[in-house]
Amino acid sequence: MSLVGAEGRSYLRFERDDLNRLAKIARRDMDDFFKRRPDWGRLYVDRRICIAMCQGAALHYVDGTTGINDTDLYTFFRAHPNRRWYPRRQTNYDLGYAKFGQSVDKPNWIGRRVDCMARGITVRTGEDPLDAVRRWLREGKSESARRLAEKAVVLLEPNCGLVLWPHETLRA
Repeated sequence: MSLVGAEGRSYLRFERDDLNRLAKIARRDMDDFFKRRPDWGRLYVDRRICIAMCQGAALHYVDGTTGINDTDLYTFFRAHPNRRWYPRRQTNYDLGYAKFGQSVDKPNWIGRRVDCMARGITVRTGEDPLDAVRRWLREGKSESARRLAEKAVVLLEPNCGLVLWPHETLRA
């Protein structure tokens, strides 16, 4: 949980161009990773389910009141049967423009911090991949799943802007 108070957050709303820019950052992050680590690329490059904005920034997208400290992006992959995804990998990027202000912890950057992470999840035979992400969140078998399920998950690719979690049927 962030210790940044209201004064350190942006309360501007995300627009489609902002979401597209975030998706581009996440795609570039994974492309760079797979170029540096072709052993991972061979196994996972064709297994991507989606790219999603998660945590507080996603909740801000949903409620408009949480505020943005940083933006957490997750790329979800179908787990490979021969090699689990390396879950601790995280990289940080500058959003590259100051619409939302600067991150308190990155005063030399132009914009807010964007954290890119990924997870490999099980997709059952015949299961819709996006439903598999919802199931992963709902079951909460890992700390990551439990943490992400506490707030929101908004798709950047596919279906840019779709609120994946909390899903409408789960809010009742």
